[in-house]
Amino acid sequence: MKKLLSYLKDYKKESILAPLFKLLEASFELFVPLVVASIIDRGIGEGDRGYVLQMTLVLVALGLVGLICAVTAQYFAAKASVGFAAKLRHILFEKIQTFTYAQLDKIGVNTLINRMTGDVNQVQSALNLTLRLFLRSPVVVFGAMIMAFTINVQAALIFVVTIPLLSIVVFGIMLLSIPLYRKVQEKLDRVLGITRENLTGVRVIRAFCKEEDEIEDFDSRNDDLNKMQRRVGMLSALMNPLTYVIINLAIVCLIQQGAELVNDSILSQGEVVALYNYMSQILIELVKLANLIITMTRGFAGLSRIGKVLEAESAPAPIAGKRENTDYAVELRNISLTYPGGGDEALSRINLAVKKGETVGIIGGTGSGKSSLVNLLPRFYDATGGTVLVDGLDVQAWDPEALRKKIAVVPQKAQLFAGTIRDNLRFGAPDADDETLKNALSAAQALDIIEKKGGLDAIVEQNGRNLSGGQRQRLTIARALATHPEILILDDSASALDYATDAKLRAAIRALPDAPTVFIVSQRTASLRHADQILVLEDGEAVAIGKHEELLETCPVYSEIHYAQYPRDAKEVG
Repeated sequence: MKKLLSYLKDYKKESILAPLFKLLEASFELFVPLVVASIIDRGIGEGDRGYVLQMTLVLVALGLVGLICAVTAQYFAAKASVGFAAKLRHILFEKIQTFTYAQLDKIGVNTLINRMTGDVNQVQSALNLTLRLFLRSPVVVFGAMIMAFTINVQAALIFVVTIPLLSIVVFGIMLLSIPLYRKVQEKLDRVLGITRENLTGVRVIRAFCKEEDEIEDFDSRNDDLNKMQRRVGMLSALMNPLTYVIINLAIVCLIQQGAELVNDSILSQGEVVALYNYMSQILIELVKLANLIITMTRGFAGLSRIGKVLEAESAPAPIAGKRENTDYAVELRNISLTYPGGGDEALSRINLAVKKGETVGIIGGTGSGKSSLVNLLPRFYDATGGTVLVDGLDVQAWDPEALRKKIAVVPQKAQLFAGTIRDNLRFGAPDADDETLKNALSAAQALDIIEKKGGLDAIVEQNGRNLSGGQRQRLTIARALATHPEILILDDSASALDYATDAKLRAAIRALPDAPTVFIVSQRTASLRHADQILVLEDGEAVAIGKHEELLETCPVYSEIHYAQYPRDAKEVG
């Protein structure tokens, strides 16, 4: 918490000037009842219109000066709070970029989005109100009481009784409301989470006709939120009637006592009005202070949640390691992998050695560990057992940036960003010229498509919504090839391509001047049949390694997959 608040040091001036100008505004506000009293007693009482006009001008001057102070305070408070929130978002986003896949899985994407949006906004609002009201409200409350004593001690004793009573009501309701507000925030997070899931998974929901079930689930969560909000709303709603009852009773007592003091010529009529105005100021400021503390509580809760994300461990630093002299681009030595909270091993005792320039196919049933295996190479996940070597050096000894510049990954889901095709292709190679980009597009079998759409400056909508699945996959492959990787991982990234285009793509990659070492994850045996070696996985274990022809003869798992796709071959064999 202290570390986060230290980021306010860049806004020291604003953090001092904002409350200072608010204190000035409060000081001018405390003089207003005295001026009104003098207008009533001297101007109206003695029929001195000139004095009334003179004091009215003084009121206008006090109002203008107070307005200037208030606007200035708001400017500095807004500058400090917005700047602080912007810095929080920056360091939070920077921190998220250091997380491994395992950490992202553990924390959750919904949680991180809520921290970046809702929590930061709450902190911003809390800081803004704190800079403006945290000093102003107490100064007005106690200042009004002190000013009342300067008018008349006997009448001011009513303030001494009223302020504690008001404080008990206001802060009692506030203390009861704070835990409920926290529960409201938790239920709101759940509603936001299910909303995001429904928006991102709308196609799946509609495909399985689950709209009614999801609406029912959403309504249930939304009703829980609604009930909790109404509960805390009803509790908070007690504040106004109770405070107004107390303040009006105090005003009745004040007027009654003031009338007696006026009859005894101890108080003037204007002074009674001034005391009434001070009582009203106290009420307003106590309610403001209660709302401020509730907002501050929410802000500190948000700041605490943000702090937990920032305190989470980043990707571990590279360990000391010695590079081995080897001809292998990649070696997996007795690899095992267990996901956090996953229970059973996702990968068990995998051994593989791949020479530079070779093509390796990885195949297996759904959930057999294919993607898990290739995610170990760029160190998206760390193996829980064994060693992964890239160019003879343990991946845990590599600098992550240097390692990932060597390896290009084309994931299962083709992810494109809003912008131009050129922007997307330069995502991993910002200095690539147009010729390099076109060569990458040509190898990815996407050049003719891009030319039809208007060339490299054609617009890509968010997530590539204006492109088909096959077009998106080819663009993501071209984006990877534009980086001239030494190791290329195609994680089932050609599933939307027809067999002919898939074959042309593989041939073009093999024909590249600096042919990379290629890992192809696929469910199609046709995509792997020309690979130098094929790794067959089942339940996270390597059941066979070899070429296409020998696996058909020796590996039941591979032959079953192949003949399921090519039943004619099975008949010929039979």
